Amino acid sequence: MKYSSHALLGALLACVLTSVSAVEIKGAGSSAAQPLYTALSGIYAKSQPITLAYEPSGSTDGFKKIRGNAVDFGATDIALSAEQRKSAKLLCFPIAISGVVPVVNLPGVAKGKLQLNGDLLAELFSRKITRWNDARIKALNPSLTLPDLPVAVIVREDGSGSTFNFTDYLSKANTEWSGTFGRNFRIVWPEGVIKVKGSSAVVAEVRKTSGAIAYIDYQFANQGGLVYTLLKNREGKFVAPGKAGFSSALNNSAWMTKGTYEEMLTDRPGNASWPITSSTFVLIPQASGTPDRTIAAIKFFTWGFIHGDAAVGKAEFVRLPDVVQGRIFGELTTVTDTGGVPLKWSLSEVLAQQ
Repeated sequence: MKYSSHALLGALLACVLTSVSAVEIKGAGSSAAQPLYTALSGIYAKSQPITLAYEPSGSTDGFKKIRGNAVDFGATDIALSAEQRKSAKLLCFPIAISGVVPVVNLPGVAKGKLQLNGDLLAELFSRKITRWNDARIKALNPSLTLPDLPVAVIVREDGSGSTFNFTDYLSKANTEWSGTFGRNFRIVWPEGVIKVKGSSAVVAEVRKTSGAIAYIDYQFANQGGLVYTLLKNREGKFVAPGKAGFSSALNNSAWMTKGTYEEMLTDRPGNASWPITSSTFVLIPQASGTPDRTIAAIKFFTWGFIHGDAAVGKAEFVRLPDVVQGRIFGELTTVTDTGGVPLKWSLSEVLAQQ
């Protein structure tokens, strides 16, 4: 087939313009957030000239890399305090709601059949209960045939928001856990646990370890085909993880009433509330040294709030309340370059995008 010189020139020019205008947004941090970013960027990139390069390296690494200007945004599963935001000169805002779930690998025990509460979880992960046919577990599960297997506890070794949310819940549910281990991105685990790095490694380890118990974000549990447990919430109801439970916890928080997203979503009231509900957050510089890239990141996340509900749902997350989104839009307009000049982007521009 023959092409005219004008057609060839036009094609080459189009390629050059596309490559020039295309922006690669780099992010790092929360492994829990990876499925969400993948879902959003897959749709956004169909109409906007960007690519997303995201490293699921753990929440503490996301904070470290954005502070070191190694990425355009960091991701963490725990909100920064006002003091932390001011000290690090970062904006911190949530993207969507999810939850952390206990998962097991027990012969004959199907998904959603094993019932646990906060005290039993604390005793399992502190290695006080070391066999699955322990009388305390059997008392809560009289209809289950529990195997006579050692409990293999699998935990995150890297600095993880999943660990923070999980240990925050255990600290609220069990006084002894609070005094001995507390809550943090990393804790000093008891002897005998299996330590791995990253959510994907948790999935692999649980799959191959008979008698395993671990904690992992809901999306990875589902995608990995893992067996999650039920949990007894503060209303005394045994509930399953999922959108209904996450939404109930969100609806029974100040996020919904006041837009104050610094509050933890663990152990919220509500008959359907999942006890370890959580969120994932984005970190961007308050004063950007790479304004074009920061604008690209802001537009991407803003587009996700406005047009990304289907992708958020498909990734098995829950969208943010309108009051929270409104607060975020206002805060994003305060981002400047290093000279203090507000970045040139507008909400109406993003509204017009599809």
